[in-house]
Amino acid sequence: MGSVRNVRVLTEAALAIALAFVLSFVKLLDLPFGGSISLEMVPLILFALRQGVVPGVLAGVVYGFLSLMVDPFIVHPVQVLLDYPVAFGALGLAGLFRPTTLGTILGTLAATAARFVAHFFSGVVFFATYAPEGWNPAVYSAAYNAVYLVPSLVIAVVGVRLLLAALAQARPSRRQVEAHEGAARAT
Repeated sequence: MGSVRNVRVLTEAALAIALAFVLSFVKLLDLPFGGSISLEMVPLILFALRQGVVPGVLAGVVYGFLSLMVDPFIVHPVQVLLDYPVAFGALGLAGLFRPTTLGTILGTLAATAARFVAHFFSGVVFFATYAPEGWNPAVYSAAYNAVYLVPSLVIAVVGVRLLLAALAQARPSRRQVEAHEGAARAT
């Protein structure tokens, strides 16, 4: 039974990465120095909530490297790590939360905040020269990254919540079943 579960998790990870990749091309806003408002976070956060933090982080890291290969913006090796595998791996932190309504909101918020932190530090250290005259690099990095991550967060909360509810009915993961049973016992 364990090998069947592993194959199922691996297959779902591959699908989440592939969907994130395809959705990354559907951009509502594309900023000049990286970052865009898109749906790419939805499948990765959804996967983390369904399968847990370790598979979620690993899928995010793989997606980060895939994103790097397809659309690289490189100024320094540490910047590459922060903006690609660390930032997208951070989306897997949603798996620390239960796949419930509240867990979905908190997990998506925590995952996006962690991604923001990675991009923020990258911006402060490696993109400070792009800050407008008189701007503090930290303020510039925070503003720049918030422009696309806050709307992406809102989209992700709505999208993940709707998809998680649909999947709970059609094909719940073991974590979703456990969360549902835990909620039933609590009432």
